[in-house]
Amino acid sequence: MSLERLDALETRIRDLVKLVQELKRKNAALEEELRTTRERLAIQDDLNRRWERERNDIRIKIEKVLGEMDALECLEDPKEVALD
Repeated sequence: MSLERLDALETRIRDLVKLVQELKRKNAALEEELRTTRERLAIQDDLNRRWERERNDIRIKIEKVLGEMDALECLEDPKEVALD
């Protein structure tokens, strides 16, 4: 094997080592980004569940109040009495 071929092989190996190091750095950064994104998603899911429960509680309260208003309207309706 000639010296030139060895130099070319050494250069290629050095370039490959640099590429692997860069890919490892990018992978670590992407793993960190994925971890933080999953944390934010978990927090948002929790907020969504709380908002859904709150929305449901409000709906139930509104339905209760509307039911009570309907009951009041029934009591306030004047009763017609037939005078024969």
